[in-house]
Amino acid sequence: MTSVEIPYSIACALPSLVVLDITNDVQHGVEQGEPDSGIAYVSSGGEGLVRVSERESGFFSDLEEMLGRLVPFDIPDRERLLEFLLGARTEQVPFAARQLCLGQWQRILLFGFGERLSPDWTLTLVG
Repeated sequence: MTSVEIPYSIACALPSLVVLDITNDVQHGVEQGEPDSGIAYVSSGGEGLVRVSERESGFFSDLEEMLGRLVPFDIPDRERLLEFLLGARTEQVPFAARQLCLGQWQRILLFGFGERLSPDWTLTLVG
């Protein structure tokens, strides 16, 4: 698991945003798992959200702009509303021959806000 560097403008707009790249850990779990092909369900262990996305600054800029329009910065309990808008806490990733089927630049990212983010996540393989 590696932390992801968040661009400065996003860090200012979303100061409590924490992003961890768990792709390599998930891949290791798939390699060690029983089915050769199937679906990997990756779920956050706590208050986080799991998403498959490209790990590049344009994504964070788009996210900042969208969330700023949907939930203004001065709304109380903004982080709870942002978590609600970002959706389900689980991501489904296909795998074949014990390899994740991701695009060239796609990564599995664990998102959270502040101290509530736990680096814990679970992997369920269905083949």
